[in-house]
Amino acid sequence: MKKNYLLLFLFLTAYCIQAQDILWEKSYGGKNPEYLFDAQPTADYGFILAGSSLSNKTGNKTEDNHGDLDYFIWKMKENGDLDWQKSIGGSGFDLLQSIKNTRDGGFILAGSSTSSVSFEKKDSCRGNTDFWVVKLDAKGNEQWQRTLGGSGQDELVCAFQTKDGGYVLGGSSSSSPKGSSNSNLNDNSNSNFNFNSNDNKEKGIDTKPDGFAKTEKSRGNMDYWIVKLDKMGVVEWQKTYGGEYADLLRSMEQTKDGGYILGGYSNSAISGDRTEALHGIGDFWILKVSSTGVVEWQRAYGGDGDNQLYVLHQTEDNGYIAGGNSNSTTPLTAKGGTVSSGTDYWVLQLDTTGNVVWSKTYDFGKVDILTSLVENKDHTFLIGGYSCPSTSLGTGLKIAKDKNGINDYIALKISATGESLWDKTVGSSGEDILRKLIETRDGGYLLAGTSNGNASKDKNGSLGSNDFWVVKLKDKKKPLEVKANIEAIPNPAATFTNIIIGYEFESGTATVVDLAGRILQQFAISSRTVPVDMSRYPDGIYVVNIKTNVQSDGVKVIKKGGN
Repeated sequence: MKKNYLLLFLFLTAYCIQAQDILWEKSYGGKNPEYLFDAQPTADYGFILAGSSLSNKTGNKTEDNHGDLDYFIWKMKENGDLDWQKSIGGSGFDLLQSIKNTRDGGFILAGSSTSSVSFEKKDSCRGNTDFWVVKLDAKGNEQWQRTLGGSGQDELVCAFQTKDGGYVLGGSSSSSPKGSSNSNLNDNSNSNFNFNSNDNKEKGIDTKPDGFAKTEKSRGNMDYWIVKLDKMGVVEWQKTYGGEYADLLRSMEQTKDGGYILGGYSNSAISGDRTEALHGIGDFWILKVSSTGVVEWQRAYGGDGDNQLYVLHQTEDNGYIAGGNSNSTTPLTAKGGTVSSGTDYWVLQLDTTGNVVWSKTYDFGKVDILTSLVENKDHTFLIGGYSCPSTSLGTGLKIAKDKNGINDYIALKISATGESLWDKTVGSSGEDILRKLIETRDGGYLLAGTSNGNASKDKNGSLGSNDFWVVKLKDKKKPLEVKANIEAIPNPAATFTNIIIGYEFESGTATVVDLAGRILQQFAISSRTVPVDMSRYPDGIYVVNIKTNVQSDGVKVIKKGGN
């Protein structure tokens, strides 16, 4: 009987894994390293990838590098082919960590920079590293950019549009205002990225006071630092939160009540803004703040080891899901979760005030690093990360260890209560670091990260020492979404709308008319995504007609002022 149960278990496990087939995989970049940090789905069933590049015009990269790392954005079509790409940078080090869609069809880019005024960088660096945020329109053209920081280390990890049409930036900072007695400005021992500091003249540091400088004192080493901007990128307010040691913001979202949920890593004891004792070497540290940055509650979670939070989301039930990794040997929080060996994924479900609903760990290999976590429409969760697969998968099946014990992408789907539903390992002969796992509109999944592996296993080849590497999975158990022939996103639109064409074509024309039938715009098209600038027109209803060599369609677009 035991043998029958084992055979049934192996059959069901194999079925779950095989239900996620690789449809295609693509590598993007030049001959030098590229590092991917974020990816987002776009309305046209495609995706936009964000990271940084050291490559000149080689491989399939079409623009030269300016300094050290540059921001590198790759807009891809549904099938993985290039739509457009863009490099943005100055003469220094520019590390792009986040890209988010905006309601006008454009994008907000967030990262850190050491560049002075040079190439695309328009503002001087104020310290060792600054926040650098760039707003692009739907066509990828720059609308504005801002450099924010103090004389220390300021590392921006995310930015997104807020409900009022403005933007919020979140990262970590060791800076204090000029003349502060507790600046700790040159202590970068616990930051994510360390850089050699040059004198102010060489780095182009701006010593003049302005509206984009840090205004609050550092609490210790690195602190959480969030900055609220209006729709044109002007600072409305900023807040610093931290204890006496390192507090590194990793994830931030606007909550349904208009406030914000902040999560990251802290090894501070009770000090500064931290009000709970340290559990181990370092903890998950989560703060809920109001729409103006006032702390409403905060919690620390951990065991006796090092507990690193990377992703935090508000769930549909108004609670929160937090994901990261832990190497603790004691149970993690009152609701359980025990590390099997080495470092495991650790996921916490919290209620509206941060109380633990459930706590689960997931073991894939010796070292498991969780980097991505999203809630699906059916309230399941999709988890992404990477692992050294030297022990076993979460399903209990042993798998072959890669040569030299290198890392693979790991995709994991869990139920609303944390039970494992399926997992999938995807890898090359080299190191594969997954940064984003997305459920796509066509019922599949996109795995996006960085790989230095050559052709082997699941990868067909490489372009340089490190490439953006994207893998598309198809879930056989999910029906394909029926695509509309034509749709407009966003609609209503304040500035740009994207006309999405749901079929392949070779050539065509887009025509914008008002309700009286007057032609306002007409231009040739060759892509399934057609950005249309509506900003010059008064509020009202317009029609965008699309005529291709395949068929003709039209869609009504509401032009509405505001954001």
